[in-house]
Amino acid sequence: RRFDCARDRVLSQIKCQGRGCCYAPLPQGLSGGPPLVLLPPSYSGYRMGPLTPTSRGQAATLTRPTPSYLPLDISTLRLEILDETEGRLHLTVSLWLYNHSYIYYRDTGFGCHYRRDQKTLWPHPMIPPDRAKQAGYNPTHFVVLHPSPALTWVAVGGILVVRQYLLNILLLSPIPMLLWWVRPLVGYPMMPPYWSLGFHLCRWGYRSTNATREVVRRMHNANFPLVFTFDPQRFVDQPDMLKEFHQKGMKYILILVRERPQPSQHVVHIAPLVTYPPFDEGQRRGVFIRNSTGQTVIRKVRPKTLTSLSGDPLCLCVCVCMQVCVLCGKVCMFGGLWIDMNEPDSFVQGSVEGCPDSDLDSPPLRVVGGQLNTGTLCMSAQQNQSTHYNLHNLYGLTEASATHSALVKVWGSRPFVLSRSSFPGIGRFSGVWTGDVRSDWEQLRYSIPGEGKDIRCCCLACSGCPWWGRMCVGLGGDTTEELCVRWTQLGAFYPFMRNHNDKPNAPQELYVFGLEAQAAMRSAVMLRYSLLPFLYTLFYHTHTSADTVGTPLFLQFPSDPNCQTIDRQFLWGSSLLVSPVLEQGAVELAAYLPPGTWYRLQPFYSKGQYLLLPAPLDTINVHVREGHIIPQQEPGLTTSASRSNPFLLMVALGAGLDTFQRGYYSCVIFIAGQVGDVENGALDGLVLGGLRVFGVPSPPRYVWANGKKVWDFSYRTDTKVSGSWLSYLYRV
Repeated sequence: RRFDCARDRVLSQIKCQGRGCCYAPLPQGLSGGPPLVLLPPSYSGYRMGPLTPTSRGQAATLTRPTPSYLPLDISTLRLEILDETEGRLHLTVSLWLYNHSYIYYRDTGFGCHYRRDQKTLWPHPMIPPDRAKQAGYNPTHFVVLHPSPALTWVAVGGILVVRQYLLNILLLSPIPMLLWWVRPLVGYPMMPPYWSLGFHLCRWGYRSTNATREVVRRMHNANFPLVFTFDPQRFVDQPDMLKEFHQKGMKYILILVRERPQPSQHVVHIAPLVTYPPFDEGQRRGVFIRNSTGQTVIRKVRPKTLTSLSGDPLCLCVCVCMQVCVLCGKVCMFGGLWIDMNEPDSFVQGSVEGCPDSDLDSPPLRVVGGQLNTGTLCMSAQQNQSTHYNLHNLYGLTEASATHSALVKVWGSRPFVLSRSSFPGIGRFSGVWTGDVRSDWEQLRYSIPGEGKDIRCCCLACSGCPWWGRMCVGLGGDTTEELCVRWTQLGAFYPFMRNHNDKPNAPQELYVFGLEAQAAMRSAVMLRYSLLPFLYTLFYHTHTSADTVGTPLFLQFPSDPNCQTIDRQFLWGSSLLVSPVLEQGAVELAAYLPPGTWYRLQPFYSKGQYLLLPAPLDTINVHVREGHIIPQQEPGLTTSASRSNPFLLMVALGAGLDTFQRGYYSCVIFIAGQVGDVENGALDGLVLGGLRVFGVPSPPRYVWANGKKVWDFSYRTDTKVSGSWLSYLYRV
């Protein structure tokens, strides 16, 4: 059991042996793998006394007979054991006297991590191309860090939740009820607004309302739909512009970074020269985080002139609510809030005035990316409940919760909240994008599975956060036309889709590229818009039964060993298989089709095998799984326009005659009625305009709709597809 004995520093052989540890270098020429400085099997930890009953469970005293190799040992601990549910045991280790040390715990465990190396669950801001840092953490599934197998936890405090989120339930059911184990821990994901599932366009650098209007005009002239997002500085006639956007069915999202503009770049302290009502009210209410001497902590969030006041998320709701009210009065008609840099991020270490020399700010603990306060606040900073040392990992989660509550209070409807930082439970309040990335093929490939140093898409899907997304085409660096096309095709199947670009880079709005590339991207985005009813339904199932939207293949096919390692494909729900091109210059790709019948242009029965599929620039391969009906809608240039168009149904029949006995059928029941004296108008305008049925073995003689024969249908003998585009639109 090779457990690391040098978490705090690199040790020589002499210093290693001075700690009572084993020095075991690897053979010459080898690197990586288990640590070189190891705890011996006889290394002494804590001894547990007898268990005694308590009002909540059981408790015992832990005593350490000999000191460890680290300073500030705590000789006596209290262990509480709570048997919370059949599937979760809650262990709490408490100090008899508070001490700012850290916990070193080794056991089998789990973590959202793709490679077998060190992982630090400590949010840092991500600046591309640095991947040593991560904006948020959602630990979910099993990893192996030691040959035992085992995992080492090192924590600064708090409660370590050690349980399996998924594996037990996957062994019990061939159709896994995803996150059944997670529900008591993180809660059901939120239900996003329908419009927020559209294509978002954002750039740091749109400098005026006229420039913004021009972007919208060119997007619409090129027939690209969008939801608009941008930095709201230097926009004098925002209200008029937003009214125009609102009338066209578009939404406008504000970024929320609690910045206070300074009168000079040389002024880094709070001065009464700038009046900002939310800041004044926040000071009056004691919202902002303070240092050890009681002064408001100021961090720098832009390279030159802007400093930021870090609000305490646990008591921020009222302040955010007031900010929203101010914006409602001055701006109007915005669709939601994007909360950025909430790790919390800082361009200086700790604060503009530095951090005190204390055990909290310099604990005996190394983290990936530097010291604990690198790129964030001083650990000794005081929040409402405790020090930032104890609450750092919860900052993004609690800010998302407070912002969500504030918007619900102001609007009385489902809000749009987008967060960069994350933690288990973030899905109840917010969507998450995975931080700043560069425009390159490597980042495109890593956007599905995850790569050693960053959270990624399917990882978030497994942790109760179904509303995830990656920056389509990347934030940093100039893209190429081919990369933009391929990333847009993949991004069309991110649950949250956004094209975001940095100010210094070449434009990457979809209309700036050639006509062939535009056509390919338009096809991908319009395919997404046609599938919005299906996507929205998937979110309904995540909200009510903790299913997934973007789904790794192994969750749907747990008994197929091939699906355990596939990280370049994923599913929407259980029925749409997405196989994107991830390599430069590729015009075909090898895609795995799990066992069963899959439909694209024609059916293919797979025994569980790879196929070489054509994938020219204008194509992303999407297959429909047998036994499913996919609702679609004729796409428009906005989500509101799309919702007024007729529906289409894509029906994928199961193979064979015993479909009922095998459960390969779909029974759809539509019910319209009224509750009390209030007529149900939810189905007004719900029109079925056509359908396609895959897997029809022979030409149909006729089609029935609403009890009448419909003769306007087609059948192709080569693909076994029957279609009916109804001459008369039948109300469902």
